[in-house]
Amino acid sequence: MRAACIAGAGMTRFGRFLERPLADLAAEAARAALEDAGAAPRDVEAIVFANATQGALEGQHGIRGQAALDGFGFGRAPVVNVENACASASTALHLAQVMVGSGAYDCVLALGAEKMVTADPARSMAAFEGSWDLSRREETLAGLLAMGRRMAPPPGSEEAGPHSVFMDVYAAFCRHHMATFGTTQRQMAAVSAKNHAHSVENPRAQYRRAFSVEEVLAARPIVWPLTLPMCSPISDGAAAALVCTPAHAARLGARAVALRASVVMSGERRDPDALEDHVARYAARRVYEQAGLGPEDIHVVECHDATAFGEILQSEMLGFFPLGQGGPAAERGETKLGGRIPFNPSGGLESKGHPIGATGLGQVYEIVTQLRGQAGARQVEGAHLGLVENGGGLRGVEEAAVAITLLEGPAR
Repeated sequence: MRAACIAGAGMTRFGRFLERPLADLAAEAARAALEDAGAAPRDVEAIVFANATQGALEGQHGIRGQAALDGFGFGRAPVVNVENACASASTALHLAQVMVGSGAYDCVLALGAEKMVTADPARSMAAFEGSWDLSRREETLAGLLAMGRRMAPPPGSEEAGPHSVFMDVYAAFCRHHMATFGTTQRQMAAVSAKNHAHSVENPRAQYRRAFSVEEVLAARPIVWPLTLPMCSPISDGAAAALVCTPAHAARLGARAVALRASVVMSGERRDPDALEDHVARYAARRVYEQAGLGPEDIHVVECHDATAFGEILQSEMLGFFPLGQGGPAAERGETKLGGRIPFNPSGGLESKGHPIGATGLGQVYEIVTQLRGQAGARQVEGAHLGLVENGGGLRGVEEAAVAITLLEGPAR
């Protein structure tokens, strides 16, 4: 495989844009990535377009990328459409790297865009139903409920606010982890407060309000132990990365970030107690092997915190903390800016937003910004190696898809 790099990255602000069409968001992110690289649409030889919900929400079941980018100027460049639930955008990036690394193309645009906000919030939340095996829905729910029974909610906390089915999934994961390792709701609140504090410094974040740990705990309950600030919102947005050979990036005059390693894996059906067999553990090990590095070498991480508990779990799966120690480490401040290993300086999905088909490339945009030293008040000092973890869907008791990417910054 040839070496590949990100020559340019772009991202819209994530938020609720009821009147903006998907094509408008996609065009903004694509244009920003091209401008960042010093490229023009004619330089793009192929496009990998990620989207997860437009079929369910708008009836656009096919040719989503061609429809969204019509008239942009890409001409006859092939468009490959990708859907991998919440891991769609990172999967698009992985495929772009493979296309460049194989020698088939020198310049490929990975683009993720999602339009989830509708006039009917229940319809937006229902779009998540397609991200697990519907033929096994009742069987899967029964298994999740069994996972959570070992940690019963305290009296008076059973009532749940409006939410997607995946908040029930995460609540089951939370309770299992709490019962197994002693993880606490307060530790989850510490993660949430930390990420909301980070988002204050991110102009592209959907929410930029700081919360104290006590405010997070006192907020409206969603599904115990999760409160509203611990959960990612419904979002619109788009993000993109221009993937090139280093030689092509040099010709553009781009300040490229190297794609050191990229892995996409599918989840498997396993015993809920066998966390050492979690798909993200296998994917992380393979990424570290590809790059010849380990978690001790990484300076900054963007991980999939669809809930605050997701960050605790992934900090363990990615090898930064032993099983059961992610929550205490977060409570000690080890994952905040200035801590031992900063997680989600962007604010994470909880506050930056979660337009699911764009999320992974939004994470990549943040790491590219960090590795170039351009993150301003949320900059991780000396960041040179960054990791992105992006999960999607559900298979049994773990993600149906996990994409992990390791990036190396340019010399400063």
